[in-house]
Amino acid sequence: MAKRDYYEILGVPRNASQEEIKRAYRRLAMKYHPDRNPGDKEAEEKFKEITEAYEVLSDPEKRARYDQFGHAGVSGQTTTQHMNIEDIFRHFSDIFGDMDFGDPFDVFFGGRTTTRRRRRQRWHSRRGEDIRIKVSVSLEDIATGTTKRVRIKKFVPCNVCHGTGLKPGTTQQTCPTCRGTGYVRQVKHTVFGVLQTTTTCPTCGGTGRIIEPCSACGGEGRVRGEEVVTIEVPAGAREGTAIEVQGKGHAGVRGGPPGNLIVEIVEEPHPIFIRDGNNVVMELWLSYPEAVLGTTVEVPTLTGKARVKIPPGTSSGEILRLKNKGLPSLEGYEKGDQLIIVQIYAPSKDKLSSDTRQQIEKLAANSEIKPVNRTGVVSSLFAKLKDLYNVLRRRKSEEY
Repeated sequence: MAKRDYYEILGVPRNASQEEIKRAYRRLAMKYHPDRNPGDKEAEEKFKEITEAYEVLSDPEKRARYDQFGHAGVSGQTTTQHMNIEDIFRHFSDIFGDMDFGDPFDVFFGGRTTTRRRRRQRWHSRRGEDIRIKVSVSLEDIATGTTKRVRIKKFVPCNVCHGTGLKPGTTQQTCPTCRGTGYVRQVKHTVFGVLQTTTTCPTCGGTGRIIEPCSACGGEGRVRGEEVVTIEVPAGAREGTAIEVQGKGHAGVRGGPPGNLIVEIVEEPHPIFIRDGNNVVMELWLSYPEAVLGTTVEVPTLTGKARVKIPPGTSSGEILRLKNKGLPSLEGYEKGDQLIIVQIYAPSKDKLSSDTRQQIEKLAANSEIKPVNRTGVVSSLFAKLKDLYNVLRRRKSEEY
């Protein structure tokens, strides 16, 4: 069955702010929380559905992929698809904190307390944080794809306790104060009646366990270190392309799973080429005789060199095309071209020798080389490609 739109599930517009998305999730989560709808399978499924939608829309990167590609853009990215209801409870409580939806007598009849007890016993381990970095890549690397090795400073598993956080030779012990539940209940008699409150256990801090911490990591199960990570940059990557390397983020706390490494691609400025989509653009300067008589020149490409035939009578501003010498698409369906903008070189007068100047002056008197019309309508070819030419000019001026 096709999935519903995440914005529709939360009842928010596509341009909703993060605060609006969070408010909508809180409202729906309170409504469909299984503790408020015991035994209602439909409410449980709705609770999972809105949690999955919130997980995507509350993450700017996942939301951007979803906005562009729909569910296909976040396929495999949503962890709620593989969560059971207790995992969903934990995700919910990370946002709302400890909230009791049931009757106080549930403590004795296996209601919400059972879920809370299990969650508290797992609290000691926590997933590691994601790491975000930027990696610079040349156009040549983008043309073929490449492998980058980067050294990252991050939390790594403690090699003394092997990530458990426990002092070697010891084990976790059940907290004697809360007996492993992670919380304590207090009953107070007031003029208004009996008041019952639930608070985090002061002895174990809510973990339900007492441990003798590892002296090397202080009980965290991780220490500061570094790792060399290999990153596969796909051919056709663009500025801002995000590559996610699973499990290469910070190590988890006390045996928790590691986070991910998210790499943002930055294109290095190229000394010759300007990128325009999948095409690359360059300027080629010709002398006046070369443009008039035609010639063959060697030009650089992203993968080597190519010989280009210049037709006789080539004018300044004409654009030559080398098919499939540009960049591949990230999806691998097509490849761009290399566009060559021809420029006629005119040396300044003070750089000419007297003999050369005299030859040019004689040539200037020849009517055969004078334009028939000095003014006229811009040719259709140049009109179509002038925007591309202006892009090159503008970017060149920005470099200076």
